[in-house]
Amino acid sequence: MSNNSQIVNLIEKGTKYCTSLTEYKRRETTSVNIGDLWMGSQYPIRIQSMTTIDTMDTIGSVEQTLRMVESGCELVRITAPSVKEAQNLENIRKELRKRGCNVPLVADIHFTPNAAELAARLVEKVRINPGNYADKKRFETIDYTESSYQAELERIRDKFVPLIKICKEYGTAMRIGTNHGSLSDRILSRYGDTPLGMVESALEFLRICEDENYFNIVLSMKASNTQVMVEAYRLLCKKLDEEGLKPYPLHLGVTEAGEGEDGRIKSAVGIGTLLEDGLGDTVRVSLTEDPEFEAPVAKSLIDRYTHRAETTTLIPAWKPANTELSEAFDSPINPFQHFRRATEDVAVFGGHNVPRVIADYSQVGINEHDDLKSIGHFYLPATDKWAMNDLGADFVYSGQKPASFMLPMGLKEIVDYKIWSEKNCPENLFPLVAIETISKDIKLHNSLNFIAVNIDNLKPEFISILSSLRKAVLVISTNNTHGMPALRRFFFELISQAIKLPVVIWRQYGAMSASDFQLFSATDLGGLLVDGLGDGAILSVPQNTPESEFQGLAKIYNSTAFGILQAARTRMSKTEYISCPSCGRTLFDLQETTAMIRKRTDHLKGVKIGIMGCIVNGPGEMADADYGYVGIGKDKIALYRGQQVVKKSVHADRAVDELIELIKEDGVWFEPAQNAELADML
Repeated sequence: MSNNSQIVNLIEKGTKYCTSLTEYKRRETTSVNIGDLWMGSQYPIRIQSMTTIDTMDTIGSVEQTLRMVESGCELVRITAPSVKEAQNLENIRKELRKRGCNVPLVADIHFTPNAAELAARLVEKVRINPGNYADKKRFETIDYTESSYQAELERIRDKFVPLIKICKEYGTAMRIGTNHGSLSDRILSRYGDTPLGMVESALEFLRICEDENYFNIVLSMKASNTQVMVEAYRLLCKKLDEEGLKPYPLHLGVTEAGEGEDGRIKSAVGIGTLLEDGLGDTVRVSLTEDPEFEAPVAKSLIDRYTHRAETTTLIPAWKPANTELSEAFDSPINPFQHFRRATEDVAVFGGHNVPRVIADYSQVGINEHDDLKSIGHFYLPATDKWAMNDLGADFVYSGQKPASFMLPMGLKEIVDYKIWSEKNCPENLFPLVAIETISKDIKLHNSLNFIAVNIDNLKPEFISILSSLRKAVLVISTNNTHGMPALRRFFFELISQAIKLPVVIWRQYGAMSASDFQLFSATDLGGLLVDGLGDGAILSVPQNTPESEFQGLAKIYNSTAFGILQAARTRMSKTEYISCPSCGRTLFDLQETTAMIRKRTDHLKGVKIGIMGCIVNGPGEMADADYGYVGIGKDKIALYRGQQVVKKSVHADRAVDELIELIKEDGVWFEPAQNAELADML
């Protein structure tokens, strides 16, 4: 059976994967005890992270664990790549208990069942990767018969059952954690490199656990690609329900999210999308930073849902209550496979156009050339020309304060309808019209109009107005606390009514930290974009922001919008770094190396570079990277083109230069802009 037909069969059985698509409800799960810590839907969503110190460094591991716990970690994972590291977990645990720290420890296992079996006797939880616990990766495609495949499953059972028995005896919990990039040759041969393959990889092991009456289990479906990650978790929930397996708690995470702003945005797109639907019982944010910086990010994501159920207003249905969409749970889109919503091509919106970024300057207006620096457009006085960087906004909304000068060619302006009509309907300005004011005799722009729709006030008669519009782009907003599902519900209505107008998503938040803004906006927009919903974004600086602070915030909001589009894999505007968060297996300074590679390659728009600390997080974990930089020994680096190693054992002193040479060989390299005037501005 082909992968596509397998997905089709799943869809024919319905698309339900969570408790509700329109109101916030946690998915009900079993309860799992990890030492004295309990996890599941009856308990708060737990925060965890992973040490980066060599596991054989007992005191270093203890000190780092204490910092992690102080930052908010409720579980701490430590790598155990071999028996000696697994054995030393006992010393780490004893020293922590001696210092009054009772945080549960999780042994992270790859390739080594004997290390897992030892660790399960010493710590509260073990994490195994079903892609490499009983298999060696050879990147081979194997044509299995049904009997030969069953024989493979029996081989896995023989290797896995001893660990299950130890976990049952010692009361040890287990995470069966699938990683997109480390699926076994067996799974890839049968299911392909797909979310369904990820789910089946975990279920092979889970079925054995249930056969052995062992249920103290947490599951995860982690990937660096946010679309794949979200689809895999949804499929997992659906398959558990269909097979009558227990609804186990879910560990959420985006692997190799990266560092800084990009890492936080990418994590929020993946993790936040699932939290919105009530999925997830523990969160780990994987940043290429010291692990104590991860827990506060996870906490910000989680805290947003602590009182969500009490503060949410019901999402309205705009059709009569007895119609199919109002009553049906099932999504009218495929939640397990990415397809962009079909739309008309209106100017540069919809159709095959990438999603557009609109900057909101309606509070302050556009008075000087330098006002546009924050959104990526730079005036060069020496040449009397404009330049634009990779994060140049496509449109600017100036409301009732239109620009006092001619804007650069790469930037178009939107004004309120009143201003547009008073200026005698100019061709080079585009109007924003409230849907409530549209009538049969209203004059509109002949090529592009923006229709503002607050979905909380939407009435059934407005739907018929939308059906009659042409040359229009909808700009939708909501005041609902449960904003992403409310906006999604509106998209569902458009689909059910066969309305194919492009849609720009408009979000505005109150005053908050830049980090929280990036996390929340990435959740709200990213959750729609990963489902193919949305043709543009507006992120508005909070109302009443002092004018002296506006430009600084506008720059953050503009870069965040582009970052969300990139993290959701809908518009590539900059280099993407798929870098692991480091752990005790890492064989070089990952943060320093990532910064060095970024400094020399961040002008390569759309190129994806994987930076992995060790072979465990090597060619598989960087999945769809174009190039890879992987530690294989002390000061030894392997360089990859895709998943194929092309340079082995390169000394670390030369590895970045050799990586650039590899990119040059492929004709992908180009030199950064040399315009000194522009460089000073950037």
